Amino acid sequence: MTENLLERVHGAVMEGKADEAAQTVQEALNTGISVNDILDKGLISAMDLVGEKFGEGEMFIPQVFWSAKAMQAGMDILKPHFDAADRPDWGKVVIGTAKGDIHDIGKNLVAIMLEGAGFQVIDLGVDVAAERFVDVATEEKADVIAISALLTTTMQSMAEVVSLLRERDLPSLKVIIGGAPVDMDFCREIGAHAYGIDAMDGVKKVKELLSGC
Repeated sequence: MTENLLERVHGAVMEGKADEAAQTVQEALNTGISVNDILDKGLISAMDLVGEKFGEGEMFIPQVFWSAKAMQAGMDILKPHFDAADRPDWGKVVIGTAKGDIHDIGKNLVAIMLEGAGFQVIDLGVDVAAERFVDVATEEKADVIAISALLTTTMQSMAEVVSLLRERDLPSLKVIIGGAPVDMDFCREIGAHAYGIDAMDGVKKVKELLSGC
């Protein structure tokens, strides 16, 4: 019974069925399955697999979106049952597209993947100034600032965020960058903490930043 319910939770997330995910999580709770098992073996393991399949080209943006929605629906049922001791603390990410850039498809996908992986995400949208990234991240006590750019002319805004963090002496706040014109050399050049080659890699790098890897 336990394994069957967890498989159903897993399947509902994989298939992007939000109502079914919420209902099955509730059933699992009602039968006494532990919160951590539902979370780890049902919700998170499914979203991890979604990320892998997206990275391999076996799933596409709309499917990832609905899977993330299903994951969130299950989490909404699960959250009230977390004890203070085992409440997951994935971290908080402030995300946005660099100043002067209004492209948001890649940024939106990364935000969806981060939420699906359990992070708290604050999406600032597009054309975000360096000061706004840092101000919001500071106010919200965020762990990571994630910046996307599709235009080479807007990449310098990423450097401004990193410089501003140094000016304000905020060494614990990490910066990850990504987007078509961005690469690891540019990441090193501006002193950002990580570079994500795509959405799945971005989530992986955020996890590494917060785990100290």
